[in-house]
Amino acid sequence: MSKASYPYPPDEFDAADDHDGPRGVHRSPRTTWSKVWPFLVVLIVFPALAYGLVTWISNSDTGLGDAISGIGATGTTEPTDGASDAATGSATDAATTPAVAPTTEAPVTPAAPAADFTTPVTVLNAANVSGLAASQAKKLEAGGFTKVTATNGSGTGVKATTVFYATDAQKVTADAVAQLLGITTVTKSSTQAKSGITVVLMPGFKG
Repeated sequence: MSKASYPYPPDEFDAADDHDGPRGVHRSPRTTWSKVWPFLVVLIVFPALAYGLVTWISNSDTGLGDAISGIGATGTTEPTDGASDAATGSATDAATTPAVAPTTEAPVTPAAPAADFTTPVTVLNAANVSGLAASQAKKLEAGGFTKVTATNGSGTGVKATTVFYATDAQKVTADAVAQLLGITTVTKSSTQAKSGITVVLMPGFKG
């Protein structure tokens, strides 16, 4: 648009400023400090930051390594020293401990048969000593025998004072009779003893 075709009248904004000095923005000269301090920041601040960063990374690596080691130690399936020692000790004990043989019960020995004090006992006096059979019968009764008979006899065929018994089952009872009377000869003879026990007192027996 030309100045001639401008439809508005001129005003104060259309008049150009009249300045004797230079136009535009002019800055004052920079000082030496303003030129130097950026370099100082680079030389001091950045090395300090780098050192701190390196230190932090080093500490972080150590902590991370310890954590990984701890996790590995916890998650491992290898036995610990205590468990290994226990297992080794158990194996050693099992290897060195002799096997215990199963105990066997000792055979039960049957009790010796006891004398039967109800067995009939006959005491024959063949020593020609008055009252000898009766005195020996009293000894047997005092010892527990309940069926004792005292009588006189000839002692035919008997050489020494003897206790005769008829069956093997009467051997224990015959021995008890001989012990009570102090007789050393005990003989099995169904002829002399008949059904019970017979004591033949021969000459020389003192009682």
